[in-house]
Amino acid sequence: MNLRALAAKVVFQVLEKGISLSVALPDQQRHLDNGKDKALLAELCYGVMRYLPQLDKQVSDCMSKQMKGKQRIVHQLLLVGCYQLYFTRIPSHASISETAEACRQLKFEGLVKVVNGVLRNIQRQEKPLATDNDTLAYNTPAWIIKRLKEAYPDNWKNVIEQSHERPPMWLRNNQQSQTRETYLQALAGLEIEAEAGNSPDSILLSSPRDVMQLPGFETGAASVQDGAAQWAATLLAPQGDELVLDACAAPGGKTCHLLELAPNIKLVAVDFDAKRLERVQQNLDRLSLKAECIHGDAADIDSWWQGEQFDRILLDAPCSATGVIRRHPDIKWLRKNNDIEELAQLQSQIFDHCWKWLKSGGTLLYATCSILPQENRDQVSAFLARTPDATLVPIEEQANPDDIGWQIVPGQDNMDGFYYARLVKD
Repeated sequence: MNLRALAAKVVFQVLEKGISLSVALPDQQRHLDNGKDKALLAELCYGVMRYLPQLDKQVSDCMSKQMKGKQRIVHQLLLVGCYQLYFTRIPSHASISETAEACRQLKFEGLVKVVNGVLRNIQRQEKPLATDNDTLAYNTPAWIIKRLKEAYPDNWKNVIEQSHERPPMWLRNNQQSQTRETYLQALAGLEIEAEAGNSPDSILLSSPRDVMQLPGFETGAASVQDGAAQWAATLLAPQGDELVLDACAAPGGKTCHLLELAPNIKLVAVDFDAKRLERVQQNLDRLSLKAECIHGDAADIDSWWQGEQFDRILLDAPCSATGVIRRHPDIKWLRKNNDIEELAQLQSQIFDHCWKWLKSGGTLLYATCSILPQENRDQVSAFLARTPDATLVPIEEQANPDDIGWQIVPGQDNMDGFYYARLVKD
């Protein structure tokens, strides 16, 4: 099956079935042997997600009748074809002919002429992509735009623009293997341009690389992790032989970082998703680290933990992931407006329950990859109001020490959007 047909399948699974791009894409990439083909498939799928409203309008305007039911995959195929015409260097004739052939391979022989005709019509018209309203102009759902306007009245446009940028590649140096400076020298020796980030172990590559090109990657010398996410372990700052809980731990990047910083801690990593918990163990194995991985609910610790209270807890709460849209553009289309209130309620439940399991004098770091106040500042403010033994400890990196937590917006110091609030139990 040709690459455009695979792309249509991925887009169909995301938009029609609600499957995340991070699941749907690898499932189709396994049908390809060539690395360049896999990269092109990713480019087409991510591209459609980034520019979905504009592509959809362009395709729909060129059709007299919209496709329904099983034919929706042909509509998704047209989006893939349209993306090629506007955003890739693939010659137009090749884009159109390969996309038409994909229609045949998807077993919609009767629609091959429609696909060919729509794409040729788009090519001939050479119309600029529509910007008639905010959703089209910013390729973002109206409800997200509304929330961002409320939260960031002075720079909401920049927040959206940064969310559309292609994300950089960050590495986390494993300080148990070598110093960051030593690893930077190793990268330089392989002519891989990189620079140190603001957090102690972070390294920013000038351009993304295959991890197998990175020195010592297989043996755990470094890991891929965004610069913003790397602050979690640093801010929690585990010490000695403390008992630490990593709540909602999957896929395990922060779990491993905690152990790299403090190898002697007893770390319990819990996650509600058994399949994702497997990835935590895989990351631990690659780095030769040990933690107790538990399939359980962070909102019901009583059901799976009979040990002592924890010295420190990292609560990387389930969230809208609106801070990482540049890495996961499908989030814009998989999330709905009413998800935010439901997530905020879940966060509140987990927050209260984790606090019960924190020792007096212990530290809890609340974290999300969201940029919405309802999940961040407002969530922590409400928690403080109902929790008399909780004290908010300002984070040095936050611009204003009086702010409730540290909100990082997408693109800030080249990082993803993230939020941290550090609390100590009296």
